[in-house]
Amino acid sequence: MKIQAAPYSKPVLFFIIPSLKGGGAERVIISLANYFNRNNFQSVLISLNNDVPAYEIEKDVKVFYLTDRQKSRFIDRVYHISETFFKLIKLLRTEKPACALSFITSANIWTGITCWLTRVPYIVSERTSPDRSVNSFNYLHKHLALSLYKKAAAVVVSAKGVEDCLLKDKDFKALTNIQRITNAVTLFQPSSDEKVHNRRFILAVGRLAYVKGFDILIEAYAKTGLSDIDLIIIGDGEERANLVAQIFNLGLKERILLPGSRNNLQDYYSQAEMYVLPSRNEGYPNALVEAMSFGCPSIALDCNFGPSEIIANNENGLLVNKGSINSLADAMRRLAGDEVLRNELGTKARIISQTNHPDKILGEWEALIKKHAASSAVPAQLTSSQPAL
Repeated sequence: MKIQAAPYSKPVLFFIIPSLKGGGAERVIISLANYFNRNNFQSVLISLNNDVPAYEIEKDVKVFYLTDRQKSRFIDRVYHISETFFKLIKLLRTEKPACALSFITSANIWTGITCWLTRVPYIVSERTSPDRSVNSFNYLHKHLALSLYKKAAAVVVSAKGVEDCLLKDKDFKALTNIQRITNAVTLFQPSSDEKVHNRRFILAVGRLAYVKGFDILIEAYAKTGLSDIDLIIIGDGEERANLVAQIFNLGLKERILLPGSRNNLQDYYSQAEMYVLPSRNEGYPNALVEAMSFGCPSIALDCNFGPSEIIANNENGLLVNKGSINSLADAMRRLAGDEVLRNELGTKARIISQTNHPDKILGEWEALIKKHAASSAVPAQLTSSQPAL
């Protein structure tokens, strides 16, 4: 990574994240970088790890990758830590950002340390359950995080549940700078009339990781006994082999499909009989919001966090008790056999296109950035353009 002095005519914003390779947080931060780059800022995306971006980054957004973590020996970890620290410090000094925004705990820690040392205003964001991150830290790490979060201009969370979970910890109760900004609806290209599958199907979307609970969904689907409707799970990830084995052992390899990632999700959302979110944990599930915006009747396990703030049970979707495979199977059977209910839930689900419209959500981020960025570097008024989330 070659770093040169920044010849920018616009104020610079940093967007820092552990990786750009995929997931809801990655999609949101790339969307923010694209948006602000079109609105009187120079966006600089910084990935702590060298990964191929999963989402489109507009050509005028600068991207830096700090290190390539291929080895796990102690000496390699020490090298990667040093490399990350010094490269991030150098970037902050040469690019001179008006503000830095980081997503996910590890990036938040790096951002807090380096921005504090270089006196750059910074905003951190927790994107999932703090019980899986800062609340589980040992004493020293937790108090480092607390100190850095206190110094942050704001600690942004995507759901009230995330905020409540953070504040339930006796150490983090001292935080007074928490702000909630939910995720915006993704704006897709128009749906195609071309069929994506030749039978009725239930849809799930997400990274194939244990936390996403697709093993739960597969087991629940097997219990439904539905013979006229298939299950399609869109996404890739480290759990693929385990899921394939589970499907094979259940004798459902012709009925449960794992086609990998797809760039025409709008067609799947618009054609699916229902969408199911079986996650063990979430922050604020993007795919659920996307499905509902297409009027796809949706079922979600009531996990921590997000689904209960998005779905009003039996009004715009169905909520199922977390961990109850039988209840999830019952909900899928109920929805598959009741066209009137699917239509009612789908119609009300579409309202999320208004409550989570990109203009509204990006406006909240814009106000936050303008409030806390170095005042001399921020334009008096940001221009308005059509967001592309």
